Amino acid sequence: MFIAMNRFKVVKESAEDFEQVWLGRDSHLGEMEGFVEFHMLKGPEAEDHILYASHTVWRSRADFEAWTRSEQFRKAHGRVPGTKPLYLGHPQFEGFESIQTLARPQNEQAA
Repeated sequence: MFIAMNRFKVVKESAEDFEQVWLGRDSHLGEMEGFVEFHMLKGPEAEDHILYASHTVWRSRADFEAWTRSEQFRKAHGRVPGTKPLYLGHPQFEGFESIQTLARPQNEQAA
């Protein structure tokens, strides 16, 4: 398993706009081989920004790398015309290889 994360320091006054961009976009992730799941996380608030992180789970690093070279990636990451800068600096990418996964047994999972 490979987890790809991007951290965004979103200007407080732009948090709602940032969330709407993400909630309203066509991600195209579901079209990709090896895609497992995606989460957009809202984190702690600092004096000048709110931290957000995108968290995408892939079957393998190779599947993630294929996504970054795909037409679906280019479509999903196209600039939104006419939007003001929503975050401070560039997103910070972090990639992680899974060395252990623990899950609740299927018969114990909550409904």
